[in-house]
Amino acid sequence: MTRFYAAASAATALVLIGVAAFFAFPGRGGDKYAQCRTTQIAGGTSAIGGPFTLVSETGETVTDKDVITKPSLVYFGYTFCPDVCPLDNARNAEAVIQLEERGYDITPIFISIDAGRDTPEVMAEFTDYMHPRMIGLTGSPEQIKAASQAYKTYYKVGEVEDDFYLIDHSTFTYLVFPEEGFIEFFRRDATPEQMADQVACFVDAM
Repeated sequence: MTRFYAAASAATALVLIGVAAFFAFPGRGGDKYAQCRTTQIAGGTSAIGGPFTLVSETGETVTDKDVITKPSLVYFGYTFCPDVCPLDNARNAEAVIQLEERGYDITPIFISIDAGRDTPEVMAEFTDYMHPRMIGLTGSPEQIKAASQAYKTYYKVGEVEDDFYLIDHSTFTYLVFPEEGFIEFFRRDATPEQMADQVACFVDAM
């Protein structure tokens, strides 16, 4: 029995060492960003994101590779949104400013889901107000739908009355790296400080 307990104790110790090593070196589990994550994605990060073709705020047709040339925070919304979109984009801009102060270069990107009203000129005015480096993207209904579907976002146009309408939509912000694609998402309750800390963690682990 003594030999049995000794063997069992040794086995338990090995398991505990293995668990400790997993948390001490999370990248060895196959995800080099494991220590930075606060969310889980069904199907893994490859299930979200992908190529898109849209129109920039300067009127040029661009692809994801043209605009995501550095770590980026991507948000889907619309400029006529009465409250949520301005607040979320302002939060994202503040996170980018805090990261700039720490020496990190992050691109804020705003993708419109309102093809009818968000012209390149409207997008430029909105993004310039939010942050001088924020990139505004719009496009045809088909282009916007394809980009939204790639990032698994939701939007639905409400009742139209006298050319006025609201759009119900999801409110996630996506961290996207060039070459690697989607990395993480942030909910509305994330503060600029929390976003900056987490983005810095991901960038440091690149």
